[in-house]
Amino acid sequence: MLDALSPHHRTGGLLEFDAVTKVYGQTAALSQFSHRFLPGKVHALMGKNGSGKSTLVKILAGVILPTQGTVRVNGADAAFHTPHDAFGAGVVTVHQELSLIPSLSIGENIFLGRLPMARKFGLHMVDWPGLHQAAAGLLQEMGLDLDSHRLVSSLSVGQQQVVEIAKAMSFNPSVLLLDEPTSALAAREVHQLFTLVRRLRESGVTILYITHRMNELFEIADTCTVLRDGQFAGSIEMTQASPALIVEMMFGETAKAKRPARKAIDRSGSPILAVTGLTRHGIFADVSFEVHRGEILGIAGLLGAGRTEVMRAIFGADPIDAGTVMLNGKKVGSPTPKQMKEAGLGYTPENRKEAGLVQVLSTHDNLCLASLAHIAPSGIVTRAREQGFVQRQISDLGIKVPDPMLPVSSLSGGNQQKVVIGNWLNTAPKVMFFDEPSRGVDVQAKRQIFDIIWDQAEHGLAAIFVSTELEEVLEVADRILVMRQGRIVAEVDPTATTLAELYRLCMEGPTT
Repeated sequence: MLDALSPHHRTGGLLEFDAVTKVYGQTAALSQFSHRFLPGKVHALMGKNGSGKSTLVKILAGVILPTQGTVRVNGADAAFHTPHDAFGAGVVTVHQELSLIPSLSIGENIFLGRLPMARKFGLHMVDWPGLHQAAAGLLQEMGLDLDSHRLVSSLSVGQQQVVEIAKAMSFNPSVLLLDEPTSALAAREVHQLFTLVRRLRESGVTILYITHRMNELFEIADTCTVLRDGQFAGSIEMTQASPALIVEMMFGETAKAKRPARKAIDRSGSPILAVTGLTRHGIFADVSFEVHRGEILGIAGLLGAGRTEVMRAIFGADPIDAGTVMLNGKKVGSPTPKQMKEAGLGYTPENRKEAGLVQVLSTHDNLCLASLAHIAPSGIVTRAREQGFVQRQISDLGIKVPDPMLPVSSLSGGNQQKVVIGNWLNTAPKVMFFDEPSRGVDVQAKRQIFDIIWDQAEHGLAAIFVSTELEEVLEVADRILVMRQGRIVAEVDPTATTLAELYRLCMEGPTT
């Protein structure tokens, strides 16, 4: 039978990195990283996108091997070829995406793949009483008031997160890595999680804590280690740190982003899109803004800020609990995608493969999907009627396609993204939402996509631009709203804002 976890089973884990490097082709995702993480402390790991955090996590989790360098746990060299190797060395990672099975109980999830067996009636059978006894002991020792028999599907996201950590602790780790554990949690659930993290720290577990939320660092972390461009940028005790100092470590001497000259936006008239008090309980609250003809409005924010959720709600893909949407001067009661498209709103989603394209259909068909009612108002669709719409977008957007009748899946990522944009431009929109339009495309295609957005704005299209890469928001947008935890916390002028300043606002809000 499995034994419930108790503090004396854990030993502190000194985690050391010595010149750890990971190279992909000609690119070093992590370069000569050396640092020691001491036992019994919460070590925050910070860095902007592309800093090397994800690479470090994958090395510790046994997903990838470093190209060179050494990882040591309690003084012993460790090479993690698989997650099982990492578990064996006492290093357990709780990833941002939960790995629980909703239809199973808490106890089954905790010991999934390691169910205790007992001999009964001459057969080896699962020891269910033993499993739940062990799970209940583990939950109790971690201060969690949860019934191990309860189905995971009945838990809140916060409860699922702590069950995920309980599952990790069932491996008796000496090192626990938490990757963005609060990204989907409400304030009350964050408090519960922090209480649990403190218990684990007191028991001697070494905790690496990855987050984008600056305010969390001063509440839960003992130290902050910063990666910048794949390299160690420094480490500091939180008692000596400040938000400004951490941001400076993350960005160094960061110049203002370069962006092309844009003509002044005429905001004297009525906005083409006006949102007032938009609220979806638990997701975002009291969101209000306006967008004018020819304007590119950027929305900046970190993971979980609510940017995509706001756009989906305006488009009618998700419900809203309060607030109003005005498009072209007309109030939209309860938005639906069909209604918003007919009113002149286009939306290029962040996941083009699943939500923006039909992969098995041709480039030709994908360029016409959103505009079929416009192409064939009588309901009779012909290739001849579609041809002009297809060729115009291929020409105007520079889509490189050997044969428009081949599946769109045969195109490069950049050209697929252009097809998504072209599909919506064929609806002659007044407003376009661009959600992560440069994700997964090369540098040249990214520049071409930005040129398309700027060109459409010059011709009067109003746009909302969202990108995880804050550098892109600074470069593309005429005006930027900053979202944090479902609320707009600031508005900035990209021509007078540095990347470091924008990042600070995304993490901690405006200075009071």
